[in-house]
Amino acid sequence: MCVAVPALIVNLNGTDAEVDIEGVRRKTSIYLTPEAKLGDYVLMHAGFAIRVIDLQEAKETIALLKEINATG
Repeated sequence: MCVAVPALIVNLNGTDAEVDIEGVRRKTSIYLTPEAKLGDYVLMHAGFAIRVIDLQEAKETIALLKEINATG
């Protein structure tokens, strides 16, 4: 199973972005989501932002991932 995680874009430099995932910073590419901008939430998978999502979807997905982690 592949999982994409919600990440907040905190820095942009061309198609390179720095994202925050629950306090952890990672580098990712927004090559596949050129509409993404600073402050947007994206779904990140394998080093790429694959879709821009809204705050509500980000919160719901984070909550589900935390629930899965707590029961696993």
